[in-house]
Amino acid sequence: MRNPLDTLRPDVRAINAYVVQDATGMVKLDAMENPHRLPIALQAELGQCLGEVALNRYPDGRVDFLRQVLAAHTGLPAGYGLILGNGSDEIINLLAIACNRPGATVLAPVPGFVMYGMAAQLLGLDFVGVPLTADFELDTPAMLVAIAQHQPAIVYLAYPNNPTANLWDDAAIEQIIEAAPGLVVIDEAYQPFSSKTYLDRLTRHPHVLLMRTLSKFGLAGVRLGYLIGPQALVAEIDKVRPPYNVSVLNCECALFALAHLEVFAAQAQEIRTQRAIISVALGVFPGVKVWPSDANMLLVRVPDAAKTFDGMKAQGVLVKNVSKMHPLLLNCVRITIGTAEENLRMLAAFQTTI
Repeated sequence: MRNPLDTLRPDVRAINAYVVQDATGMVKLDAMENPHRLPIALQAELGQCLGEVALNRYPDGRVDFLRQVLAAHTGLPAGYGLILGNGSDEIINLLAIACNRPGATVLAPVPGFVMYGMAAQLLGLDFVGVPLTADFELDTPAMLVAIAQHQPAIVYLAYPNNPTANLWDDAAIEQIIEAAPGLVVIDEAYQPFSSKTYLDRLTRHPHVLLMRTLSKFGLAGVRLGYLIGPQALVAEIDKVRPPYNVSVLNCECALFALAHLEVFAAQAQEIRTQRAIISVALGVFPGVKVWPSDANMLLVRVPDAAKTFDGMKAQGVLVKNVSKMHPLLLNCVRITIGTAEENLRMLAAFQTTI
């Protein structure tokens, strides 16, 4: 009998799966999550709301209502539309499917969000990663050369970037957008913590799309992302979206959160405040470099990333060792901003590893 594994694509068998670290019993600072839960009173209110959902029915007009609420929340420009996805990951997959013509290429700066390349590979597109500079800025000349050579169907620009947490130079972004022959997707996953957004410039370019998620906003467990772009373009991409891709529970959770924006705004402000405190505190350790951040994480270079990661994990604090993701990230760890109490525990654990 033939080995069933032989029926699978060789490239699928050759790649490594996306690994989620076991965080049981740990201070979880590895996945850029909002560390704050809903207040108790709102938990009860949300539970009541979800208990009334008709789970026996497919999603209906409430999902359309969610689009309208998100459009109002975002400040959707006139003539622009919005697609919902099961997290940004599904949006990235939908874009790859919609743009998968023979020889199509996806291009992005690296190090960056790994799903840009993974989605391209799994859906049959080529992926071209253009290294950032040593300070994690866009290498504009290299990006322009790569665009001219590969004529990418999609260029991703994370704003701010993951795992480097920085915003890139606006003039460089505009040069790349002007040179791009296909779509340019500005990924604003970390917008709640950022000092800038591209939204006010979105209408300058008909081939630019804006991608956001509610995961960093505070709903990582809900899995809801969205894509904004010119209505005619969005309508074509929406054709490849599976029907009912957003569950009724996801929809109601999102609507509930958007009805209590003040709670999440306060949480985001607290995270920004803690980010500033932790950035200074980490920077005083010898041999440690902390990069500026516009996200809810800090990229930190230490003398020995493996030692720091293992030492912190042994003390119950889980961060992300990104040192093997790309040569530019040598001896770097990525630390999500937690609550004030979690951050104190993180600093105590970090100190013992330096």
